[in-house]
Amino acid sequence: MRPSGRDLSDLRPVSIETGVTKHAEGSCMIRMGDTHVLCTATIEDRVPPFIKGSGLGWVTAEYGMLPRATNTRMRREAAAGKQGGRTVEIQRLIGRSLRAGVDRVALGERQITVDCDVIQADGGTRCASITGGWVALRLAVNKLMKAGDVLTDPLIDPVAAVSCGIYAGQPVLDLDYPEDSEAGVDGNFIMTGSGRLIEVQMSAEGSTYTRAQMNELLDLAEKGVGELVAAQKAACA
Repeated sequence: MRPSGRDLSDLRPVSIETGVTKHAEGSCMIRMGDTHVLCTATIEDRVPPFIKGSGLGWVTAEYGMLPRATNTRMRREAAAGKQGGRTVEIQRLIGRSLRAGVDRVALGERQITVDCDVIQADGGTRCASITGGWVALRLAVNKLMKAGDVLTDPLIDPVAAVSCGIYAGQPVLDLDYPEDSEAGVDGNFIMTGSGRLIEVQMSAEGSTYTRAQMNELLDLAEKGVGELVAAQKAACA
């Protein structure tokens, strides 16, 4: 039995509320169980120097956690004077995951920055950030298209992410913190709406896993991402 009482193949309750901030071109609050992430997208008429003049657009991301997103207070990284290695790794993951679903030629020479701020953490914050980040990106691109600044939709496929792992010897979908902290195997699966893989992060936590178990986790991830993509589309409708 999972601590939450969910079946092995159940996501946590998912909700995506759009238009939650006044100024951002795209915004949403994604809630996956007790993990809540505010995602905003900002459009700028500039690109990084390394692609300037190429005609290509750019999508990047920043990620952070509020001090009391967890059960004990964390010091703000700004107060420490630098970002931690985990933060840098996650925001790079979010950026390259979202770019995988973007036609950068169609986007044109502009940058969209997706900010993911974790309000409350209960496991799976990077996956929720990617899933919610795509919604914020979709809403921002909709504004570009409505204004006629972009003629062809640059978002070629939704992007979503979910965690899977082996908890108490069983493959489970969408780990919350009690499961994540005790899982023998933990993985993050980032996929497109059409089922193509963008990235898989899997590691054994004091255990090992077989090829067959990895396939079971991939099957669970496909199911979970399919449900998340449906939630994304419903939120953006």
